Amino acid sequence: MLEILELLARSPKPLTLKMIVSELGYPKSSTFNLLATLVARAYVVRNDGEAYAIHEAFRNGPGWAGGGEASLIAVAAPIMDALRDRHEETVFLGARRKDGRVKILAKSVSNQSIRFDSDLTGSDPAFCTAMGRVLLAHWVPEKVAAYLAKERIVQITPQTVIDRVQLRRIVEQTREDGFAISDEEAVVGGSGVAAPVRDASGEVVAALNMATVSTRFAARRESMIEAVVQSAEELSQRLGYRTADKGRNGHPV
Repeated sequence: MLEILELLARSPKPLTLKMIVSELGYPKSSTFNLLATLVARAYVVRNDGEAYAIHEAFRNGPGWAGGGEASLIAVAAPIMDALRDRHEETVFLGARRKDGRVKILAKSVSNQSIRFDSDLTGSDPAFCTAMGRVLLAHWVPEKVAAYLAKERIVQITPQTVIDRVQLRRIVEQTREDGFAISDEEAVVGGSGVAAPVRDASGEVVAALNMATVSTRFAARRESMIEAVVQSAEELSQRLGYRTADKGRNGHPV
């Protein structure tokens, strides 16, 4: 029920039952019953099109994200804002869903008139996005294989890599490099770089991403990579991760 409230709070528009079930992965009947309870208690309203939205009285509160994600977002916010201000580009924080796709947890949007942006609702494919590749690179290999087998690998743009063998190589290279790039593979004219965020145990719990229009990325590629990697390391340290715990290959021991 809390996850439904969190989802509706993030969404700028009402969501249908089908959309909510698709996003959260719960059985349709159970989701419908939970929504009925929320509507009866007035936390959620249902419009004439049978779409659901959080009641406006609750939308502008302190936020509905809870647990570990709320803590992660709170710690990440000043780092994301600082990264955005230094480089004048949009910064995202994303986590892996159970199905392997990417859920955007937070964003710090560039103030430039021409900028990259994305909604905090729905999910993004992992195979063609920088955050997704980072999160796949630090997931159980069997689950990565299952994701690539299930995901609809399609040519989103002319630059999208759709060969599964090549995608596995990209994921492996991402793990070695410590960052991933998506250069017009998910959005025409949009490019970005992401790096892993680790918790105190060394587990990768999120990905930090800087995204921009592709012309600016081409001109500032190396500086953006360096900045994102450094900011992701800073966030990891604030979450309790210590670089001294790394092995000789750069991965946590």
